[in-house]
Amino acid sequence: MAKDVIIACDFPNAEKTLAFLDQFSGLDRKPFVKIGMELFYGAGPDIVRQVKKRGHQIFLDLKLHDIPNTVMRAMRVLRDLDVDMCNLHAAGTVRMMEAAIEGLTRDDGTHPLLIAVTQLTSTDQTALEEDLWIEHPMDQVVMHYAENARKAGLDGVVCSPLEAGKVHEACGLDFLTVTPGVRFAENDAGDQKRVMTPAQARAIGSDYIVVGRPITAAEDPVGAYLRCMTDFLG
Repeated sequence: MAKDVIIACDFPNAEKTLAFLDQFSGLDRKPFVKIGMELFYGAGPDIVRQVKKRGHQIFLDLKLHDIPNTVMRAMRVLRDLDVDMCNLHAAGTVRMMEAAIEGLTRDDGTHPLLIAVTQLTSTDQTALEEDLWIEHPMDQVVMHYAENARKAGLDGVVCSPLEAGKVHEACGLDFLTVTPGVRFAENDAGDQKRVMTPAQARAIGSDYIVVGRPITAAEDPVGAYLRCMTDFLG
C-alpha cells in the first residue's frame, strides 16, 4: 500500500500558496498537498486547478457534513476538480457517506479517494464528554466511526496516529489511515492534542501523514519536507 507525506498548505490566498510551492520546483517528485477550507474559501476552486497543473496530487480537505442529498450534490461538483482525495465527517451517518460515494463516482465507475473524519485531533476525551456528550472512550468512538465508513464503502478515515493501528485491526490493512497531528519531536504541539512524530506514525501503521507548520513554517521548508519523508518512509 502506498504511503506518503501530505503537506497542509494552510495559507489564506493563492499567492502565498504558489510562492510556497515554488520552493519545491527542483524536486523530481512534487509533494502531495492538502488544500483546506481557509485556502479553498479564499481562493476558490481555481487554486485546485493551478496546483494540479503544477503536478501535485491534492487532498481537498473540506470535511463535508450535511443531509445526504446536499452532500451528494456537492460531491458531484468536487469530482470534476480532478482531486486525488477528499473527505467528509463520519458523524454525518452511513447514509450520508453512501450518498457522498454516489455523487463522487464518475461515469467510468472510478472516484477520488474518499475518507471520513472520525474525531479531530484537537479533540481530547474531556472535550468528547463535556462538549459533545459522547461518553465512550475516544478509541471506541473512532473505531465505531471507522467501521461505519467501511460499511458505507469509503476508502479510509482521518484519525489520530494514535488510533491508526487499531483502525487497521478493525477494518483491514487496505483501509486507509490518514493522520494529522504529526510533529517533529522538537516542535510545539500547537492546538493538537493527540500527536506523534513521523517515525512513530510509521511504526504504528499510518498510511498518509498530514504535516503543516513543521514544514510550512520551517526556515527550510524543502529540508523539513525531505526529513519528514525520510522519517516516515524509512
